Amino acid sequence: MDDVNLRKKIDTTFKLYGFNLRRDAQTFLVDQLRPVASAERQEWLERFTESIQKLSPESAVIEKSLVETAVQECLRSGLDKTETVFNVISSFEVPRFLYDLERKKFMKSSEPSPEIFGPPIDKAAIYRDRYTVLQQRTARHELFTPAVAGGGGGGGGDADAPQKFRLSPVEYLLSCAGRQDDVVVLGMLAQLREGRFFLEDPTGVVQLDLSQAKYHTGLFCENCFVLAEGWYDDRIFHIQGLGFPPAESSKSSRAYFGNVNTFGGPSVVSLKTSSNLLKHEQENQDAMIVFLADVWLDSFKVMDKLRQLFAGYAECPPVAFVLMGSFLSAQGGGGGQARLLRARLRALADLVLQFPELARRSRFVLVPGPVDPACPGILPRPALPAHVAEEFLSRLPSAELATNPCRLQYCTQEIVVARQDLVTKLCRNTVHFPASGEIADHFAKTILCQAHLTPLPLSVCPLYWGFDAALRLYPLPDLVVVGDTFSAFTSSYMGCVVSNPGSFPKSEFSFKVYIPATRQMEDSQLPND
Repeated sequence: MDDVNLRKKIDTTFKLYGFNLRRDAQTFLVDQLRPVASAERQEWLERFTESIQKLSPESAVIEKSLVETAVQECLRSGLDKTETVFNVISSFEVPRFLYDLERKKFMKSSEPSPEIFGPPIDKAAIYRDRYTVLQQRTARHELFTPAVAGGGGGGGGDADAPQKFRLSPVEYLLSCAGRQDDVVVLGMLAQLREGRFFLEDPTGVVQLDLSQAKYHTGLFCENCFVLAEGWYDDRIFHIQGLGFPPAESSKSSRAYFGNVNTFGGPSVVSLKTSSNLLKHEQENQDAMIVFLADVWLDSFKVMDKLRQLFAGYAECPPVAFVLMGSFLSAQGGGGGQARLLRARLRALADLVLQFPELARRSRFVLVPGPVDPACPGILPRPALPAHVAEEFLSRLPSAELATNPCRLQYCTQEIVVARQDLVTKLCRNTVHFPASGEIADHFAKTILCQAHLTPLPLSVCPLYWGFDAALRLYPLPDLVVVGDTFSAFTSSYMGCVVSNPGSFPKSEFSFKVYIPATRQMEDSQLPND
């Protein structure tokens, strides 16, 4: 087949998939397929087009750069440099995706990276983007999708079919002259006046009457997004039921992202689809990740317990030790605290090096805590300063300084780690404290339904406005670890495990061990002397 016929074959195949190739991209493919036997060219063309589909192109016009990426993906064999077994991802490198209302899908933001001290428009975008994520997720839930004609949405339907609800915007209520019953609105809970709560969405604000509200599972705070059900009359929305937007499994969410990498890291495509990594994950049944919080390196007792911990794992090194701060027991200030931490990190390196197999085979991830130097208490928090940990890193190359929060990728699994007293803050600021149920379950449902680590007012948990997406839990990860002074717990919701290892020194030296092969979080504790 000559080049002219090959070009026609390429053009026809791509058009069948709804794509149009740029001239230079077509020429590139001709060069790639010219040496291939005629009988195999169609098979390779279909591989290339399927790979491009997985990359979720923004336009039907395919550029050469995208074709090159697709060809590289198809030519890979085994684990390559982007199929990392273990990777630590900074919060400042998490990709940002925006929901396109016309295409009804998420697109990677083409805007330049946000600034730490961004413009005021970034603050407004925080809640607009959170609302958009939750609104599109809620609108396609089975409770809110329109009933099929002749189905269970009205009379004569299936008696076992779930009751259907209709989502209404706030502006619908504001435009009504009379009473409206059985209204359901998705909006943000806000206290715009002292002692008076309101529901706010992009279309308007309505005052609430919560005196007869029945609260569903969760911790309801200001700036949380809620589904409010009740009746509206005389400019007041009388709430009968208050719940969270329904969560969605990771598998369902990813259908709206394609195969693109939403989690972060070097790979262009999502590693959750990697058969090579899945095989590695399943074959390594003994792999584990150890989580500790409040690792006070200036405490003799803590250092002694760390020695016991490392000795216990010396013959079977974990994939990683995730050590969360604060790394000093007392809050200080200035250069004195930095000098002390530098010395204590040096002592930690000396301790790890006493166990050569751990130093060689395990990763040591350090996540800063609330009082560690030298950044304000604003999330996401940068990693420990390089000048403080320079000697520590040079002596222990397997160590890595992480941001707070940070993301870990182990084979196909996605893990979010945060060191913040989020359970405590949510309990203190909730509008209604639950009368029954475990706090762990309420907390897990809150952050997963909100699709965000910190659904709290900015005055309670300050954020860098432009990096709010780094704290987003959408699609849901496999594991969320929150280092909190609250009692240790493990809960699960919608296929996502939420765990708190508790304070290492305050909980009689207990910690958590995650087994990726079985997706189980195990409770562990060092014995008392």
